[in-house]
Amino acid sequence: MMITRLIFLSLFTVLFSFGAIAQKDVSSKSLEKIKELKQTNPEIGDIFGSAYGYALFPSIGKGGIGIGGAMGNGTVFKGGTAVGDCKMTQLSIGFQFGGQKYAEVIFFENEKAYNRFIEGNFEFAAQASAVALKSGVSIDAKYRDGIMVFTHISGGLMYEASVGGQKFKVKMY
Repeated sequence: MMITRLIFLSLFTVLFSFGAIAQKDVSSKSLEKIKELKQTNPEIGDIFGSAYGYALFPSIGKGGIGIGGAMGNGTVFKGGTAVGDCKMTQLSIGFQFGGQKYAEVIFFENEKAYNRFIEGNFEFAAQASAVALKSGVSIDAKYRDGIMVFTHISGGLMYEASVGGQKFKVKMY
């Protein structure tokens, strides 16, 4: 069983490495994803407009069998303008099986939360939660510690009851 997990984790790492290399022009993909999210649920447009800044990951790949992970590249925005690139990695352990592709946007309520993110002092613990963005569903989300997170599933199927955390690296322009 342990050998199977190690093989899966190795394959998973290689696949995500190729995905990261293949992903070109992340900022234009982020802008396209913003349009798509606003079409999915127009209420999110108000949040994009009022947030101090946000980080958008247009395509995160996630998978696991017992041990899992996720990775995606994104863009940091301030005042609606792209100001940097970012990368998210996640490791999790627990009951999980499958694979999934999703987008994630992290909104920053104020300068303090934004600076914490761009300075590299930012990670989500296991208790962090995100609101799933769906068409026609009213958005009733609140900032927590200066951040608010939305996800939008693009495809795949994942069964999961695990713990883990997301870490972020930011490179400003």
